[in-house]
Amino acid sequence: MKELIEYIAKSLVDHPDEVEVRQSGSGSRVRLELKVNADDMGRVIGRSGRVANAVRTLLRVAAEREGKQVTLDVLEP
Repeated sequence: MKELIEYIAKSLVDHPDEVEVRQSGSGSRVRLELKVNADDMGRVIGRSGRVANAVRTLLRVAAEREGKQVTLDVLEP
């Protein structure tokens, strides 16, 4: 799931080398933190948070296939 978020984020941003995803938690609950360049925050969040919510939906589907619960936080630089 971490790789999925990295792939999606790097596809969206202008500075793919600055995309950083951290994973914490164990067992069935996982928390992912996404950090990108300040200039790319608008691309990752989208208008009214639509892009971020779409990414969370994809992540939720992938996690459910593995029997896990995942949350995604987009951190401000």
